[in-house]
Amino acid sequence: MKRENLDARDKTCPWPVLLTKEKLKGLKSGDILEVTVNYQPAKENVERVATTAGNKVLEVKEEKNQFTIVIQKK
Repeated sequence: MKRENLDARDKTCPWPVLLTKEKLKGLKSGDILEVTVNYQPAKENVERVATTAGNKVLEVKEEKNQFTIVIQKK
């Protein structure tokens, strides 16, 4: 199982969503992607696009106006 990170801080939508989709395409089933954003709507949109595609959001961490969404690829 591979673990990847995506730093999408300081990017407004649709960029975090587009970058997340692209990164997930390169992963295999069971791999983990950690997406970091610092914009509330981006957090919500990344979570939505991940689950809509059938992936699992394992955890959402919030620290000092920064969010890390941990996604497991289906």
